[in-house]
Amino acid sequence: MEVKDLKQLIKMITETDITEFEMDNAEEKIVIKRGQRTEIVQMAAAPAYMPAPAAMAAPAQTAVAGAVPAAAPVAELAGETINSPIVGTFYRAASPEAAPFVEAGQVVEKGHVLCLVEAMKLFNEIEAEFKCKIVKVCVENAQPVEFGQPLFVIEKI
Repeated sequence: MEVKDLKQLIKMITETDITEFEMDNAEEKIVIKRGQRTEIVQMAAAPAYMPAPAAMAAPAQTAVAGAVPAAAPVAELAGETINSPIVGTFYRAASPEAAPFVEAGQVVEKGHVLCLVEAMKLFNEIEAEFKCKIVKVCVENAQPVEFGQPLFVIEKI
């Protein structure tokens, strides 16, 4: 779908009382959700068709669902967590050569930088809001994170 067609679709939806619209085909998937003040538009290209052996063939719905990355299910985490305040990419260190900001078992003071989350080319420092011990790092370096996804399991001190 071209940008002008997408803009026209959004305009048509905003002129009605429709709160959610979803369309998908073999090439793309479009989801538009409206709320009181927010409009979310998501587009993802469907993966290219790759023939698979009959024993490994999956239904078409699975291929389309795989086009939009889904957050991995989060297992029940013991203790308190520090969650991502934004959607972005998680980084444990300031650069690939630098040491990680924190390691499991480390005690950090309030204001200590725990990690970076990159969103739209901006690096956001995630700081400790209180003195705590890092029990577990829940995300691998350079992995995408969702809003509210646990980044660290901690113990308050």
